[in-house]
Amino acid sequence: MSVMGGTLLLVEDEQNIGALVRTYLERDGYHVVWVRTGEEALAELPRHAVRLIVLDIGLPGIDGLEVCRRVRARSSVPIVMLTARDEEADRVTGLELGADDYVTKPFSPRELAARVKAVLRRAEPSTPTDVLVLGPVTLDRSAREVVIDDRPIELTAREFELLEFLMEHPGVVLSREVLLDRVWGISYAAETRTVDVHVGQLRRKLGRPELIRTIRGAGYKAVPP
Repeated sequence: MSVMGGTLLLVEDEQNIGALVRTYLERDGYHVVWVRTGEEALAELPRHAVRLIVLDIGLPGIDGLEVCRRVRARSSVPIVMLTARDEEADRVTGLELGADDYVTKPFSPRELAARVKAVLRRAEPSTPTDVLVLGPVTLDRSAREVVIDDRPIELTAREFELLEFLMEHPGVVLSREVLLDRVWGISYAAETRTVDVHVGQLRRKLGRPELIRTIRGAGYKAVPP
């Protein structure tokens, strides 16, 4: 499965662009910390386990290029820069300062989300372990087995895949639409009830319903005890 989940830092002062970008990235299962200035970005970075920064160059106060330079002085976190169409010199400077990629405004949010995934894949090569653990639950991919408190649990193929996906992203809120897309391979909003039914079955079989928390209006997340 593709690399996803975790926290992204979005640095964008334009309300409409920031809201749109955050929506698309959250649909892909990321937690987005959105700030409007370079000063806020530098203050928030050490407060979170940030996997990637989406950084606008044209910021009030400290601009994106200076933010990039300061971040690179202390961190190797991947950076995707947002630039205006006529800022070729700034794009080159950003890459020279250590940015990993850039997207030119106006851009498609879908393209930006794809660039984010691509940069994360390059920065964090996928090396999935065969065994996932969530508190008392152990999931063995290769054996297709789930054990809780040393007791084997019988799951259907879809229940196994749903639990596997949730356990791959502990603490990350995953919308029903994301789960439908990633586990079932469908994108019909009318089918989200299917997710609820399978989550209910998983909770019953595990006997530990608190391990899969419902986030009202948002989706579900696996919660380490």
